[in-house]
Amino acid sequence: MPDLATVSLSPALQQRLRSPLVIGSVTVPSRVLQSPLSGVTDRAFRQLVRRYAPSSMLYTEMVQATGVCQAQQLEKIMDIDPSEQPISVQLFDCRPDFMAAAARKAVAEGARTIDINMGCPVNKITKKGGGSSLLRQPEVAAAIVRTVAEAVPVPVTVKTRIGWDDDHINAVEFARQMEAAGAQMLTLHGRTRSQGYHGPARWEWIARVKAALSIPVIANGDIVSVAAAARCLEQTGADGVMCSRGTLGYPFLVGEIDQFLKTGCVPPAPTSRDRLGCAREHLGLLWQYKGQKGIHQARKHMAWYVKGFEGAAPLRQQLCQIDTVEAGYALLDGAIANLVSPAALAR
Repeated sequence: MPDLATVSLSPALQQRLRSPLVIGSVTVPSRVLQSPLSGVTDRAFRQLVRRYAPSSMLYTEMVQATGVCQAQQLEKIMDIDPSEQPISVQLFDCRPDFMAAAARKAVAEGARTIDINMGCPVNKITKKGGGSSLLRQPEVAAAIVRTVAEAVPVPVTVKTRIGWDDDHINAVEFARQMEAAGAQMLTLHGRTRSQGYHGPARWEWIARVKAALSIPVIANGDIVSVAAAARCLEQTGADGVMCSRGTLGYPFLVGEIDQFLKTGCVPPAPTSRDRLGCAREHLGLLWQYKGQKGIHQARKHMAWYVKGFEGAAPLRQQLCQIDTVEAGYALLDGAIANLVSPAALAR
């Protein structure tokens, strides 16, 4: 772990990042965003992130426009509570008309912006013409942005990658086309589609895109700590950061980075006791919102929370097999009681 006392930003950058993030007609007090994550950023997870990051933009899970238009996923995914604002709905598809229709429904549900996914590397998404496959079809991508922007009264944003593979990195040209089509913010994951989530994120491409655009550019990829966010922002000059996998089992991260950007101070990390307490609450929320399905979904979350202290491995194995909320509570309560010296077991 880096020496947190050395985490800093240049004075000019620190001053710029303390100001609100302006996305077209929407002003957001925080420049740290919680990424949409399929199977993760549901209402239960967002409630925890919101506690520690009261002014950050949150995102729903990615939604296929076809499902929204046919009302199959509307209630399940786009379940937005007023307390979650500001929040965005992320859509994917390759058909501009379906995307526009879904965007209108998302706005009716409370979306402050519409984010278009042009970066998901998963085969089942790219084979349908969505996600990062649009990097190879910039004309279609531009048509989607243009059609959605004309259909809704809120800003339209894009999340994408630096290219399809190392032989086809087109981040700068693609980003310019999205801006010309009407995108009012672009989030760039510093990996190609072929990389998936392997290898380091290439932040130098984020810097190049930032230099080429006039709209806000948000850095994504390897933002796993306050120190990583600071390094990325210094290297890229980006207008903010979006946290993704770094928040798995750690919904504190967005708030930690936000506090650092606003104050210049790195907040103390939660202890193992804090993390287990958060895991317990997360389990309860998933049970409250989803019933038995939520318990099964909670298993992966418990595995992400439970690490970094003596006895974590067997506890993690047991939590990954729970079938009732009571069983999960019993395991977590026992583990919390056994943490004799929480300060010594900090993350």
